Amino acid sequence: MSEKEDLAKQKAEAAARAKAVALARKQAKTEASEKPEGDMDIAKQKAAAAAKAKAAALAKKQAKEEEAAEKPEGEMDIAKQKAAAAAKAKAAALAKKQAKEEAAEKPEVDMDIAKQKAAAAAKAKAAALAKKQAKEEEASEKPEGEMDIAKQKAAAAAKAKAAALAKKQAKDEKAGEKPEGEMDIAKRKAAAAAKAKAAAAAKAKAAAAAKNRTAAQESEEADTPSEISANQSKLGQIVSAIESHVGQGALLENYINRLSKDVPTLVANPDTYFSIAKFLRYDERLDFSYLSELHGTDFESHMEIYVHLHSFKMNQSVALKVKLDRDTPVIPSLVPLWSGANWPECEAYDLLGINFYEHPDLKRILLGEDWKGYPLRKDYEPYDVEV
Repeated sequence: MSEKEDLAKQKAEAAARAKAVALARKQAKTEASEKPEGDMDIAKQKAAAAAKAKAAALAKKQAKEEEAAEKPEGEMDIAKQKAAAAAKAKAAALAKKQAKEEAAEKPEVDMDIAKQKAAAAAKAKAAALAKKQAKEEEASEKPEGEMDIAKQKAAAAAKAKAAALAKKQAKDEKAGEKPEGEMDIAKRKAAAAAKAKAAAAAKAKAAAAAKNRTAAQESEEADTPSEISANQSKLGQIVSAIESHVGQGALLENYINRLSKDVPTLVANPDTYFSIAKFLRYDERLDFSYLSELHGTDFESHMEIYVHLHSFKMNQSVALKVKLDRDTPVIPSLVPLWSGANWPECEAYDLLGINFYEHPDLKRILLGEDWKGYPLRKDYEPYDVEV
């Protein structure tokens, strides 16, 4: 075969190939225009696959024909290489073009899904790579101690890589979900909230400090009176009368109670408690004829009885206290002097266990006679915890 004939044959084959490709493309376009959007994608894919297959078959056929032609061995190899390279380049160009067309036809949502899929694939690839690396390091020829260290390092590196990737992805998602304006608003809101919280905390702290200062000042003012009480002279008069008629050691202490309207307060010895009360009741100058209050208190170290008396003749009140042994709190009853002491003494007996001897009818008035213990004592434990 002459050189001119060979050239003519190649031109004819190239024209036939171009015609076949153009025909396939035209057919694909025609089919795509006749189908809805969903079917168009499938039709495009089918047409592309058909065109690809046709081009491959044509290239294969050409290669065979060239191989069968009467050419020297060197020329045959060059021709084969050229044909294979041309077919490969054509297929690559066709695939690239098809990918571009598909990407252009996809809406924005599909692009986001594609990005997410790509990110997930990259993440899975990184995890697989880290796992493979760890396995390879584990399988390497290292002593046992070095193997453990290598495992720990590989695990730590993989963990750090995964954490960094997750953190980056979270930041990207957060930044992608909110526009720049919304991001600024969120930052300003967070800063304002933090500022308000700090201001509230500072205000509460200042209020607590002011309250503590006020309480301290009030306590100091109560402990250090600015002037002598108007009842000081009456207290001296009452104490002098008691010591003259009952005895010098009858009172353990006496003072003006600043926390209770400057009431003159007398602390009696348990042995002289009834004698002092009797003197206050029947002395013509004092005449404390009215008992307004009587109650008991558990101070843990001792029990205490508090009696509040009033003299209409003197227009003066006085408080009488007595401290009792906590284990055996026993004291004379004041019912013979003031009948109003009857029920208050029964109450102190009922709730604290203080025994008032010579009381006309000492009994429990709030709790039953079979009740175990005394509820107002600091160490009281219920006999029946469900009650």
